[in-house]
Amino acid sequence: MDRNPLAACAALLTGTLVVTLIGCSPGGAGQPVPVAATAPASASASGEASASGKEVSVDRDDALAKALKPLLDDGDARVSVAVAALDGSVDGAAYDGGSAFDTASIVKVDILAALLLRAQDAGRALTSQERAYATAMIENSDNASATALWEAIGGTEGLDAANLTLGLTGTRAGAGGEWGLTQTTAGDQLTLLRAVFGSDDADSGLSGASRAYVAGLMERTAADQRWGVSAAADSVSACALKNGWLPRSTTGLWDINSVGRVTVGGKPYLVSVLSDGNTAKEAGVALVEGVAKAAVAVLAG
Repeated sequence: MDRNPLAACAALLTGTLVVTLIGCSPGGAGQPVPVAATAPASASASGEASASGKEVSVDRDDALAKALKPLLDDGDARVSVAVAALDGSVDGAAYDGGSAFDTASIVKVDILAALLLRAQDAGRALTSQERAYATAMIENSDNASATALWEAIGGTEGLDAANLTLGLTGTRAGAGGEWGLTQTTAGDQLTLLRAVFGSDDADSGLSGASRAYVAGLMERTAADQRWGVSAAADSVSACALKNGWLPRSTTGLWDINSVGRVTVGGKPYLVSVLSDGNTAKEAGVALVEGVAKAAVAVLAG
């Protein structure tokens, strides 16, 4: 199980609007508590040239909502997704709104980014032990390694401080060592993905070497964990990702999340899919994969 062993149981990406689609929310104990998020910008249509050379208005938010409707009609799970072309050549597909979800193990990318920021500030490289923890944490989703690095970054306060630098305004670190219960938004996860896979140091605070290090680990995720957003890629090898899965003891329902970079038709896309209220892990994985494919298809055509 991918859960914090210590646990008892929106941001808006610049230029990318995020919107939440909700089925029948399960309600009850164990559900995420919304956090303050940046007010979403109005949905804007992007322009594309028609055969006549005239610009045609394309509302990708609406297109994505329609594409997801059949996936959500019969389910009780709650879903949020954000997607963008890494090169910015097309507008990001719309959606979410800032609703907060448990991170489960996708927070491990954030923990590693925080560790690298601290090392950069100290003018040092990661130690061999820190690298061993980082490899196990990202490639194999090892919880003990995550706990060790969580403590190394200063826990809750350390992650929240790092997120100010990274630009994650709707993410709140889990309290009392419960890093898997960190609350985040799909938009914030897209911001973190840009910090890792982007090409400008100023965009994230992470150096080029730090970005390449995190991306390399995400490209080598264990074979049995290469589900989720990878379903949208041309091939499983053409993606870099981190997944999270967490059964909630209070409800028996599952949080299933997946974030990463996928390549479609030779072009890279960043995708963040968050969900909760899934009746089983397998059902949540299938939902997340369907949502990821629909989201990328809206941009890639």
